[in-house]
Amino acid sequence: MAELATIARPYAEALFKATQADLSAAAVWLDEMAEVARNEQLQQFAGNPNSTSAQVFDLITGVMKAALPEQGKNFLRTVIDNGRLAALPEVAAQFRALKNAKGGFSDAVVYSAFPLDAAALTEVAVSLEKRFGTKLNVTVELDVELIGGIRVVVGDEVLDTSVKARLEQMKVALSA
Repeated sequence: MAELATIARPYAEALFKATQADLSAAAVWLDEMAEVARNEQLQQFAGNPNSTSAQVFDLITGVMKAALPEQGKNFLRTVIDNGRLAALPEVAAQFRALKNAKGGFSDAVVYSAFPLDAAALTEVAVSLEKRFGTKLNVTVELDVELIGGIRVVVGDEVLDTSVKARLEQMKVALSA
C-alpha cells in the first residue's frame, strides 16, 4: 500500500484550494473529522464489505459535534467513496501545514508535566516565537513523565528543558 502521506497529499491540496475563502473554518471541521476517523472501530466498520458509503458517512457526521458545511460533506463523501478514510488524519496534518505556510505560522506542541495557565502559556509562546523565529500555533499536552519543565516540538525541532531530560544528561555524563 502506498504511504499515507502520498495518498493524503492530493486531498489536502485540493481541499486547500477549494477552501481559500475560509481556511480556519475548514481546518476546524477537518481536524474534528480526522479525530473521528482515527477510531479503530470506525475503521473496522468502514472496511466491512457489508457497510455502505452512506452508512459510514451517516455514522461520522452523527458523531461529529459541529455540523459540516456542504463543502465538508462533499469532501467526506469523496474520501469515503475512494476508500481513503484511514488517510484523513494525514490529510488534516498536510492541510494544516499548507494553511500555516500561507499564514507564516508553525505548529508547536508544548509538553508539560503540569497544566499551564494562560499567562504562563503566553510567556512561553512569546519566548518560543523569538527562539524559532516564526509565529506559532501553540498547543499544550500534559506528560507527567517529564517531572517538571517543558518539552517543545516545532516541526522536526525539539527543545527539551524538562527535568527528565536533564536527569538523562546527568546519567550519561556520570556513566561516561
